[in-house]
Amino acid sequence: MKVSKDKVVSMHYTLKNDAGDVIDSSEGKETLDFLQGHGNIIPGLESALEGAIKGDKMDVSVEPEEGYGLRMQDAIQEIPRSALQGIDEVTIGMQLQSQDQDGNAFVVTVTKQDDKKITVDANHPLAGETLHFSVSIEDIRDAEAEELSHGHVHSAGGHAH
Repeated sequence: MKVSKDKVVSMHYTLKNDAGDVIDSSEGKETLDFLQGHGNIIPGLESALEGAIKGDKMDVSVEPEEGYGLRMQDAIQEIPRSALQGIDEVTIGMQLQSQDQDGNAFVVTVTKQDDKKITVDANHPLAGETLHFSVSIEDIRDAEAEELSHGHVHSAGGHAH
């Protein structure tokens, strides 16, 4: 069986940046299970895995445009410290939940601060980065009807929304 649309893929991966630093890895943990062709993982990795079979090991580099996107300067904003009501201590790297004009939630990361203002960045932390994956395909199976209708993998014990 090959990795193709509507297949559940189980894989181990290690993600590194251009400097070779490990950013994330599933080694020693459970596999990453996803529904191929449904946007459950970044597009560049999903397309690179198409056609792979169980047991395949591969190295895949994903450019920012096919990963978490390019860094957008307009996603970086300075806000008055007084806007953070109810938050006593703010630290660099802290992630906060914000809302757009339509009430949609998104995460921002604190990148700078002083006594009067805080700089937050709504870019994904890996935006602008070329991502280097080492991948091992552990299993491939047909998705169940419920997984297809929901657009994602369900665990062995079932799934509740």
